[in-house]
Amino acid sequence: MSELTHRTIKDGWFSEVSDTMWPGQAMNLRCNQILHVEKSKYQDVLVFESSDYGNVLVLDGVIQATERDEFAYQEMITHLAMNSHPNPKKVLVIGGGDGGVLREVVKHSSVEEAVLCDIDEAVIRVSKKYLPSMAVGFQHPKVKVHIGDGFKFLDDYKNTFDVIITDSSDPEGPAESLFQKPYFQLLHDALTENGVISTQGENVWLHMDIIKQVKADCKTVFPQVEYAYTTIPTYPGGQIGFMVCTKNKSANLKEPLRSWTAPEEQALNRYYNKEIHRASFVLPNFANAVLNK
Repeated sequence: MSELTHRTIKDGWFSEVSDTMWPGQAMNLRCNQILHVEKSKYQDVLVFESSDYGNVLVLDGVIQATERDEFAYQEMITHLAMNSHPNPKKVLVIGGGDGGVLREVVKHSSVEEAVLCDIDEAVIRVSKKYLPSMAVGFQHPKVKVHIGDGFKFLDDYKNTFDVIITDSSDPEGPAESLFQKPYFQLLHDALTENGVISTQGENVWLHMDIIKQVKADCKTVFPQVEYAYTTIPTYPGGQIGFMVCTKNKSANLKEPLRSWTAPEEQALNRYYNKEIHRASFVLPNFANAVLNK
């Protein structure tokens, strides 16, 4: 069997480069060995073992998750939305084929059903093999999985889900439509009365124009819209944001409606707590001037 190779890995280093999404910079990780290379129906799938970040999932040349820091993203995109709903029972995850968001969703005892819809079965299959600490989410009895297009899936559901979490890649290729107004309208219509969404919202250092447009689009659909962010070393700029929206006109998304006790927070989460929830909506002046003026 020949040794695996990939265009993004040379001389023992993986390099993440995008002239459109983060021009003029690159993220490099030392690669111990390439574990999986595949061209799925939708994207290029790579998994490699890094020297310091564990196994790394890469789609179309862009890091999606590493074993070392994935919890910072998974916990925040999930719990910002889940703890902004008074009693989330039915939850939908669009994307998230690595299983990490599912793992976080089922930490909430109120959840009766967690449905995941991802367009690419390869991501689920590969994650189960190489990212077991994330893919554990698929093993929970409350979880159901649908392989297909999130747009088409949402079109079949109205007034169904209490929380919908969109765990998408960047707005290039398969995920581009998930950053546009028609998608947010579908999300709105699939939510129950006081439903909440969170969606991957890009980085204030690199994508302010995208974030500004997404927030404006969301505000035409939802009465309450806020941008939050988390720190994560292997995403471009070391940060990633989330657009959190609700149909509840009187909601304050910056203040969690529900929270765990301090011991529960310590036991359940490695990043998220109620103080981080509040702090994640506090933006630096340059971002606040653009997004909240």
